[in-house]
Amino acid sequence: MDDERRRDIQAPAYPDDTGAADERLGEALAGLARREATYADVLAVLADSRLLVPVVAVLGEVDESGADKTSDMATVLLTGADGRQALLAFTSLEAMAAWRADARPVAVPAADAARAALQDRADALLVDVAGPVTFVVEGEDLYGLGAGWTLARVAGGTAWVRPGEEPPGIGPEGE
Repeated sequence: MDDERRRDIQAPAYPDDTGAADERLGEALAGLARREATYADVLAVLADSRLLVPVVAVLGEVDESGADKTSDMATVLLTGADGRQALLAFTSLEAMAAWRADARPVAVPAADAARAALQDRADALLVDVAGPVTFVVEGEDLYGLGAGWTLARVAGGTAWVRPGEEPPGIGPEGE
């Protein structure tokens, strides 16, 4: 087969994935619901977690009788009452099925889900829209997560640190 026609299928990122929620992420979200964890606590765990991005069939063309002629698979953007859009992602198959049982899961690192949201010009990444605990990543957190930066605890909160940078307040300028 010539190189132009050759297509490689990548190995799954999570070959042993059972579809269960990452235990640490589940605990962090439950802690947030009980007010025992902060948004930053969950975000720090999420940065190292796997998410399931749902893919659903979207009708393309129909024939004269109204029957499907073509369809495509697409990720899902939810539009809020304020007009802003969010890419949906889920922590588990169970959470995704609570939203829509016919959606197909694509397992990706959370950073990839955030990057996809940014590429789709979404304003947020919406995790577990149907519960049990909903979590929204937006603004600079969406950008930092999507860029693969590290979330660091600093005086007064958290900051995203680019590779090769020192967290604010550390190093020669902060001493």
